[in-house]
Amino acid sequence: MPMRKLGRPTAHRNAMLRGMVTYLLENGKVETTYTRAKEVSALAEKMITLGKEHTLASYRRALAFITKEDVAKKLFDTIAPSYADVKGGYTQIYKLGPRRGDGAEMALIRLVKTNAQ
Repeated sequence: MPMRKLGRPTAHRNAMLRGMVTYLLENGKVETTYTRAKEVSALAEKMITLGKEHTLASYRRALAFITKEDVAKKLFDTIAPSYADVKGGYTQIYKLGPRRGDGAEMALIRLVKTNAQ
């Protein structure tokens, strides 16, 4: 699970990260702060690795984390098979510079395109 506290209580932090991972798998990219992006990257890579196993147990574990059933289906049907011959490195993080309001370092996290995508 996450190593950084991100200034939130545990339940709020876990809910936020679950939502961000779901959004990343659904849309392919998310713009957020750099520290959150690093946490989302680690969790998204774990979900894609679960999708590559393609067993009922791994599907249920993914459903326990991902908040939308259709995103979990997309993970197992399209996203994970496209990374079948890749061993990690499914996401990339790009630094975008400071946020205007508070100066927080912003980043774009996206899924890496493969030949099958």
